[in-house]
Amino acid sequence: MNWTEVRIETAQQGIDTLCALLMDIGFKGFAVEDPADFDDLMAGKVGHWDYLEDGLMEQLTGGVPTVIVYVPENAQGVEQMASLRTFLKTMREGDTAELYGTLNMTVKGIREEDWANNWKQYFKPLCVGERLWVTPTWVAAEVPAGRTALRIDPGSSFGTGQHDTTKLCLGLLETCVTEGCKVLDIGCGSGILSIGAMLLGAGMVQAIDIEQNAADSAIENAVRNGIDPETYHAICGNILEDETLVASLGDGYDVVCANIVSDILIAMRELFVHFMRDGAALLLSGIIDERLDEVVTAMEEVGLHVDSIQQSSGWAAVKLTKTK
Repeated sequence: MNWTEVRIETAQQGIDTLCALLMDIGFKGFAVEDPADFDDLMAGKVGHWDYLEDGLMEQLTGGVPTVIVYVPENAQGVEQMASLRTFLKTMREGDTAELYGTLNMTVKGIREEDWANNWKQYFKPLCVGERLWVTPTWVAAEVPAGRTALRIDPGSSFGTGQHDTTKLCLGLLETCVTEGCKVLDIGCGSGILSIGAMLLGAGMVQAIDIEQNAADSAIENAVRNGIDPETYHAICGNILEDETLVASLGDGYDVVCANIVSDILIAMRELFVHFMRDGAALLLSGIIDERLDEVVTAMEEVGLHVDSIQQSSGWAAVKLTKTK
């Protein structure tokens, strides 16, 4: 398998926390370049080297602390890159204390804006759950019998259907979407979950994402799937910081879904309850197995009841209900 190197610039005090947070979106290993370590070595504080590789001193002297991760060049990698891009944007916006530096991302050998096009070869049609067939828009293939086509062009947004978190959540949607129901998709990315809900029979969708390009992508993908623009709405905004936005979204939703990292899911728990009608379903995904119990406990503390948990390849999705 081929891998793409991704370098993330940060600040020295933010290295450990950044690595810990990256684990929440599926990265299990890191390389760290910290000029402070080199300074300690040269000052004789830690060990000594008899030999320095050519160019190493220039690379580390006066450099910026950098966390390096490697993304597989496959379908999961496409989703992981989109998730990383959104994750870093969220971190930048929330870093009021300037703990993490620039968080600039450099993708070795490929411009960031080109990665999705270069990796389209890894995005193939697949059957999800019992009823959906997720396919990229650029592939012409016959829809399998008994399946409904969900046509997606993710652009630079998360949501091709290839990632376990998305597949798990789409499968859970089949268990709770009813004819004409009202759905809220938080962190919509490409819109794949909420568009899937519409194709499964939902009557109205409100989608939201912190990135404008994601909201635009969701609307475009809804059109590609023949969904009436009057019934599908996607906007850009941050519901954790904008009370006016929260009020504008209303409440009484039959299904709320959120495929985001664990910390954000936990932070939104009160909002989930606010948006849901009594008896409504909440679908949460983007949860690594190691944090499943923490997320479940946080949801139960606000009165939500766990109906089912689905797990695949180190990821988990949870279906909860708001009891009357």
